[in-house]
Amino acid sequence: MDLAFIPSPSTGVVHLGPIPLRGYAFCIIIGVFVGVWLGNKRWVQRGGRSGTVADIAVWAVPFGLVGGRLYHVITTYEPYFGPDGHPLDAFKVWQGGLGIWGAVALGAVGAWIGCRRRGIPLPAYADALAPGLAIGQAIGRWGNWFNQELYGKPTDVPWALKISSDPAIGRIGGTYHPTFLYECLWCLGVAALVIWADKRFRLGHGRAFALYVAAYCAGRAWIEYMRVDEAHHILGLRLNVWTALIVFVLAVVYLVVSARLRPGREAVVEPGAQSAEDAADGAAEEDGTDAKVSIEKKPSGATPDAGSDAGDDTTSDTDADTKAEPAPDAGDEPGAEEPKPESKDAADADDQADADAPAGSGSSKKS
Repeated sequence: MDLAFIPSPSTGVVHLGPIPLRGYAFCIIIGVFVGVWLGNKRWVQRGGRSGTVADIAVWAVPFGLVGGRLYHVITTYEPYFGPDGHPLDAFKVWQGGLGIWGAVALGAVGAWIGCRRRGIPLPAYADALAPGLAIGQAIGRWGNWFNQELYGKPTDVPWALKISSDPAIGRIGGTYHPTFLYECLWCLGVAALVIWADKRFRLGHGRAFALYVAAYCAGRAWIEYMRVDEAHHILGLRLNVWTALIVFVLAVVYLVVSARLRPGREAVVEPGAQSAEDAADGAAEEDGTDAKVSIEKKPSGATPDAGSDAGDDTTSDTDADTKAEPAPDAGDEPGAEEPKPESKDAADADDQADADAPAGSGSSKKS
């Protein structure tokens, strides 16, 4: 009796009226969006423009979907072109069946077209996108959980996956290794490895992407070996195991050769992006200078701003008092009492008295 296991959904599709909402398709779509979002952040950090990754993804994603489906149909052709096959089923992508090898290979062709149109080096774009691809794969693998497919060998471990029986497609119920979950966790680890190595060693010229490919293939080889679904075998190994081994070797060779021929990282990943950023910074600095000049040209008699410091007000009052006090005469003795100014009426009266006085008489006003 199984005390613990991971349940499988009873159905992989929910109908919203006449519109079917399929869990497999949702996982693929969410994985694409997350991958593009993270790729855009890394691209901007490398000196590129925001939005460039999404623009190129418009080319890469459709090519990738076609490539992934072609790889699956070619390597598993019996359900479509075998004796009892249905060729039109090859177009039913929502039922599952996307080979990551074909998706990455043909997706790279689409990305190359997009990069060429923008004048961008493909290796730099691939480096920025690598961790996002791994996380997108991790999310997309949950589509296999919705479809109850691509599980591993029977097991009774606590994290075993519960699969329901379906005689129509020959599916036997029981608990199996959740290979979709193993690959999901492995892909998350690959993304973390690439991000760390890229920061630590400043990987460039496609080496971050090559590290992602090599690390993914290393995990895919042993995960593929656990699966029990139908597959072609070569020398006792599943076809996808051989594919993983060959691609792993090619990725490692590229890492070594690229590091020797083109060490370091690209200085410019998107022509014109840095000059546009410098122009924007210059415009911001110019706006700040104009504002400063406007403040300096403010009239001296203008009312101070409400936000002025209290210390400025005190200084202004002190200066005003100093200017209002008259300077002492050079002949005044220190400490002498300053004569009080006469009122205007008294001065007028003295002037009138002097005018009325007889000639030769003494004036009452001091000379």
